Amino acid sequence: MARNSVKYVPCKDRKAIIVGLKEIYLAPSEGAAEAALNQFTEKWDHKYPAISKSWRSRWNEVIPFMKFFSEIRRTYGSQAVYTTNAIESANYTLQCNLKTCQSFPNDEAAVKLIFMILQRISKRWTMPIRNWGEALHQFSLIYGDRVPL
Repeated sequence: MARNSVKYVPCKDRKAIIVGLKEIYLAPSEGAAEAALNQFTEKWDHKYPAISKSWRSRWNEVIPFMKFFSEIRRTYGSQAVYTTNAIESANYTLQCNLKTCQSFPNDEAAVKLIFMILQRISKRWTMPIRNWGEALHQFSLIYGDRVPL
């Protein structure tokens, strides 16, 4: 949500928008998050009304993340609780790497480059998650019997 929110924001306002969004998704409770969203709306709706509209339309999908302790969402949430699809990440990485290549001498060269990029991407998805033990402990507290010990 945060990445999508700043997609069309000019660089001069991006840092301030990100600070406001962090106050929303790192809020300690649902009520605090809603209050932070209201503050964000008051401050930025005159310039970027689509951002708060997007957050409000997806609020029911954002709220479940408030159950997690703020340490999970802040410190290692980007690895333990990640909402971005692996396929989207792979496509984005492929696009970024292939953008620099204007043409290929033949199809085999293109396939080889894509294969090498995918090999590098797959290493990122198989690396151990930092502080996974602590995150697993907190998940077991929240979800009880659904998390095997």
